Amino acid sequence: MAGAQCCDNPPTLNPSSGVGLVQEIGGIQSYVVGSSDTKLAVLFISDVYGYEAPNLRKLADKVAAAGYYAVVPDFLHGEPYDAENTERPIQVWIKDHGPDKGCEEAKLVIEALKQKGISKIGAVGFCWGAKVVVQLAQSQEYVQAGALLHPSFVTVDDIKGVKVPLAVLGAEIDHLSPPELVKQFEEALNAKAEVDGFVKIFPGVAHGWTVRYNTEDAAAVKCAEEAHQDMLGWFQKHIKF
Repeated sequence: MAGAQCCDNPPTLNPSSGVGLVQEIGGIQSYVVGSSDTKLAVLFISDVYGYEAPNLRKLADKVAAAGYYAVVPDFLHGEPYDAENTERPIQVWIKDHGPDKGCEEAKLVIEALKQKGISKIGAVGFCWGAKVVVQLAQSQEYVQAGALLHPSFVTVDDIKGVKVPLAVLGAEIDHLSPPELVKQFEEALNAKAEVDGFVKIFPGVAHGWTVRYNTEDAAAVKCAEEAHQDMLGWFQKHIKF
């Protein structure tokens, strides 16, 4: 179902990474960071490597520093994809960790955030998580803006169903969502005058570049940070009072 590229450059998971803490929200263990007084939240939905990826948590920290309550739930329930486990290749693993299940659990987290007083929620999905976000974005009930970063499994029909502002950040080198497909996403968004859309294809980068970059590679860090700023700017435009 997913190509090998989905699993390139696996991160070294670290349960103690980030400046936030882990607590249960909506029945799901979640990494949370940011002021509990804010009414604005951003929900992070990880790739197949889950919520303990240090670069992902670092990005959540960055969004929290901009004034949002950042939440990174463990929708994989302690079972991130393990490329070294030959008994569970990605095609087998995905059967037990489908985006549809992630979407239903995300709704529970969103409801819990609303009960905490959060009034506006943005959602950003990476690879596997992008499919969850695009499903949430098909109703104004759950999130008020979405962002897809190097999406997997997302179809043009998914984009056609979107009802909230949506940004799509794609990679030039991506077998899962190649530039040709991302441009079709752009066309579908442009056809929806009532929905604000933003589409950008980053040259010279590969699938996963926003969260699976080498922190010691200055060029990779620069490309990732450009995408991070685009994503944050999108939420600052749409998730505000």
